[in-house]
Amino acid sequence: MTIKIRPETVADRKAIWNVNCVAFESNAEADLVDALRAGGDASLSLVAEVDDQIVGHIMFSTLQIFTTTGTMTALSLAPMAVLPGHQRRGIGSQLIVAGLDMCRQRGDLVVVVLGHPQFYPRFGFSAELAKSLESPFGGGEAWMALELVPDAMTGVTGRVEYAPPFGVLE
Repeated sequence: MTIKIRPETVADRKAIWNVNCVAFESNAEADLVDALRAGGDASLSLVAEVDDQIVGHIMFSTLQIFTTTGTMTALSLAPMAVLPGHQRRGIGSQLIVAGLDMCRQRGDLVVVVLGHPQFYPRFGFSAELAKSLESPFGGGEAWMALELVPDAMTGVTGRVEYAPPFGVLE
């Protein structure tokens, strides 16, 4: 099975909608993707193709970390979805690796995720690193951060504010 990871195009949007609806069994994440795009908050959106069919999607959007010394721009990894019939084949992992590499190459500093604590640490995400960040969604061990630039989180303590479309999930 050959998996192709590439940036989304306008022509992909219906398929991306479908992937998110089917993978999450609701329209909430698909609506979130559309709202992030519409609000200009989508920073990077990638699709995974198998046999010319879109089977996976990942989006990174901008967020702010408000600290006592100022505001830091970072990214949120959400949502990430793979069609159920294609899960557990490495597609999600390839989307994450490709996305993080692209974000790193662009000079982004930090990515946060609220996700499975058994899955995301393999990509370098750490609940320990995120402890200094107040999440509007809680999260415990599921609340994780990743430095794309070494020491980008050194001394950073503050409140995370997601892009407005995430407010419907609070």
